[in-house]
Amino acid sequence: MKRSVMYVDDEAINLELFRLNFEDDFNVITAESGEEALTKLRTEHDLIVIISDLKMPGMDGLELISKIKSSSPDKICIMLTAYVETDVMMKAINEELIFRYMLKPWKRSELDRTINDAFERHSKLHI
Repeated sequence: MKRSVMYVDDEAINLELFRLNFEDDFNVITAESGEEALTKLRTEHDLIVIISDLKMPGMDGLELISKIKSSSPDKICIMLTAYVETDVMMKAINEELIFRYMLKPWKRSELDRTINDAFERHSKLHI
């Protein structure tokens, strides 16, 4: 059985690109907004790794990850963004909200390694 990964991004092309790159390795679940992601997380109980874009209308990625971690601290969250925002990155890391912060455009090999590292981290925390 494939492990599940959720990718949240307001740009449909980014969601499709992620799906095409990772659907052979993971059960890919996508959401176009923070609100949609939270709704899906209520029913997708086996989701461990969530990847979110930072800049989204409505609820941004940091707010989404804060909400996820407040109700499910065992989830492993990765921030993916096209913008270098040192203050946001430091806040997320210092508050232990994110596992990694990655820049777009991502390289498949690097993102794949990060996702697998996230699953390994989760396994180590739940031995």
